Amino acid sequence: MSAVARFRSVVVDCPDPRALARFYAQVGGGTPEDDDPDWVVLRVPGGPRLAFQRSPGYTPPEWPRADRNAQQFHLDFDAGSTWEEIDAAEERVLALGATVLDREDYEKKDFRVYADPVGHPFCLCRIEHD
Repeated sequence: MSAVARFRSVVVDCPDPRALARFYAQVGGGTPEDDDPDWVVLRVPGGPRLAFQRSPGYTPPEWPRADRNAQQFHLDFDAGSTWEEIDAAEERVLALGATVLDREDYEKKDFRVYADPVGHPFCLCRIEHD
């Protein structure tokens, strides 16, 4: 089956596009293109194009709720193949302003769940590399 269109961007609503784009540039790489304070694009090397748009009255999702103001999406990041790499990545994202959303069952999961500085969930994933 042929595609109808080509994928372009993941667009994230937020109160301050420049600040959130800088956060994700430090997490996943890239340089924000921020000529417009209401719309900032981040081209992640080897990854998707992320765009951040100003949303007046922005309300963060309530994780892990599904009944009211639930998360609409989350981003997954490959943070390495060892728990030492995940621990180091966690330390760095917390220093950048992320918060932990889920500390339960760390030893049973291959991911850890955080919120970015405005409340969007994202995961640092342990990925076995060949």
